[in-house]
Amino acid sequence: MPPSGRFLLDTNIVIALFDGDDTVLANMDESLEVFIPAVVLGELFFGAERSGRPAQNRDKIEQFAAGRAIIPSDFQVAREYGIVKQRLKEKGRPLPENDIWIAAAAKHHRMMLVTRDHHFTEIEGLVTVDWAAYP
Repeated sequence: MPPSGRFLLDTNIVIALFDGDDTVLANMDESLEVFIPAVVLGELFFGAERSGRPAQNRDKIEQFAAGRAIIPSDFQVAREYGIVKQRLKEKGRPLPENDIWIAAAAKHHRMMLVTRDHHFTEIEGLVTVDWAAYP
């Protein structure tokens, strides 16, 4: 069973969900508070446009997003982004821009980031969880 709390989903987790990953599906069913960063939706829509079936994939994303809590990149998240990016620069550990935005949203809203990307461990104070670790 996943830990209780507020979860923010990374792109790779949503893709796993779309692929029918049993572990992700089970954790989604057991989690009361699950949020999606707007940046993740942007990454998903970009992937849809690059695919061989953009219309079908856009529909899948729109159905997934309908009725879900979407976390915007607002003023407070932008402030956190600046802090996170500067700390990573000081450490000499750059991350992809979108991942910094996703991490900033998770940190600002005090959510656990559900991801399978280990590079997020470079960000101090960010709590991550990999639902693959749960049966």
